[in-house]
Amino acid sequence: MEIIKTLGEFIIDQQTEYPDASGELTSLFSSIRLAAKILHREINKAGLADIMGSAGEDNVQGEQQQKLDVYANERFKNALAQRGVVCGIASEEEEEFVTFEETKNLDGKYVVLIDPLDGSSNIDVNVSVGTIFSIYRRVSPLGSHVTEEDFLQPGHKQIAAGYVIYGSSTMLVYSTGNGVNGFTYDPTIGVFCLSHPNLKIPADGNIYSVNEGNYIHFPDGVKKYIKYCQEEDTTTNRPYTSRYIGSLVSDFHRNLIKGGIYLYPTSSRYPNGKLRLLYECNPMAYLIEQAGGTAVATTGQRILDIEPTTLHQRCPLFVGSPNMVGKLEEFITEFG
Repeated sequence: MEIIKTLGEFIIDQQTEYPDASGELTSLFSSIRLAAKILHREINKAGLADIMGSAGEDNVQGEQQQKLDVYANERFKNALAQRGVVCGIASEEEEEFVTFEETKNLDGKYVVLIDPLDGSSNIDVNVSVGTIFSIYRRVSPLGSHVTEEDFLQPGHKQIAAGYVIYGSSTMLVYSTGNGVNGFTYDPTIGVFCLSHPNLKIPADGNIYSVNEGNYIHFPDGVKKYIKYCQEEDTTTNRPYTSRYIGSLVSDFHRNLIKGGIYLYPTSSRYPNGKLRLLYECNPMAYLIEQAGGTAVATTGQRILDIEPTTLHQRCPLFVGSPNMVGKLEEFITEFG
């Protein structure tokens, strides 16, 4: 019988590779793991419990909150506050960053930025959703209160990032800067098991993921690239296949496994892009680079090098197989 390594065992094994490791990051991941298991349970009850539909309020983004948005935000916030290693979080569902004022948390080394439930409107129609998280080492002194500067760090300073996808199975995919690994949740024994070790995105792919309903609002370079994807050319395996779920985690996960490109450009409707830099673009860019891919905001502008100025800053995102992103950059350079 094959012995399957659990997430907890994997994290402990990885910790032994870092002589200065103190176990605090392991504890932080245990909090994320716990909240993800709770959310898995609730999502799988959708339709049976009163967790579907709108919560009746808008979040700071002006987007309608779903009941599960609120629930997920509270579960992750509570779990991260409990172990004393996180001094504060920034969430898509919170206008300001949240500080954990207990004495034990003032000495916490880490801050977490999180989208608790990406694609939550899909819950009502039984489509995959996810959680995205990003972890930084704080820059303010230990023992002091967390500051906005702790969160406004460029993506290349992340010490870990990942996502949980709640679909036909629940998976946690993460990196601490030494490759990307995926763990599938086994509800019969209540643990995440290593199922996708050392994930690498193919250099090329034949999937492009973009909301083509917004095509008329896109820059010319993006329009030209989409037409390129649709043209028939057997030498380059075109036309490509269009696949767009409307949940960043789901689209990203598919392209990571199979190869492809995800596009959310600027537009006349969203002149700065729609996705949030700190808790959507940065963690996905960190993961894709660790998996051998590319993430840019425009030609030559690496996502991880952008200096953030606000918690909810928006940013265009082009992420995926390196050759596909490179070809897109050619079109943007030529046509804008």
